[in-house]
Amino acid sequence: MRSESWIEAGFEEIARTGVEGVRVEVLAKNLGVTKGGFYRRFRDRAALLEAMLQHWSAGRIAAIEKQTSLDGATARDRLKALIALYSERMNTEGMAVELAIRQWARSDELAANAAASVDAARLKNVGHLYRATGLQAEEADAQAFLFYCFVFGQSLLFLERGARKRAQLVAKSAETLLREL
Repeated sequence: MRSESWIEAGFEEIARTGVEGVRVEVLAKNLGVTKGGFYRRFRDRAALLEAMLQHWSAGRIAAIEKQTSLDGATARDRLKALIALYSERMNTEGMAVELAIRQWARSDELAANAAASVDAARLKNVGHLYRATGLQAEEADAQAFLFYCFVFGQSLLFLERGARKRAQLVAKSAETLLREL
């Protein structure tokens, strides 16, 4: 079994139960293998957790770099597409992993550093899009911060309004984020 299989199993478990649930015995059972295979790939649980953080942060940073690449689009269109990406299709497992890592980061320096590097990359790349619209650096950085507060915050809210009303509220909020551009 490859190291990546253990890492993927770790993400499935962290999404389900948090970092406390990512235990060698649990993962081996979920994968239908013995613990011996784990120890041929990782020296211990801490090494797996470190590999998971590296995989997660590298993946999130690569994703935001790809998602913010202009590739012929205007910065405003790219921002609009990002809002749609994060608000129209809920990636429940991805959000569960994100939340679990952020909870873990509250008590673990390595996890906190991984989350901080992802946040910095997200803010930097979205800030570049706002700068490309003509905003000055300070204003672009503030807009990038609001952008992420919105895209992640809206995914955490349970609105009683129904899917259609929710979509209308998200669209109106997105207009506000893009109004001056």
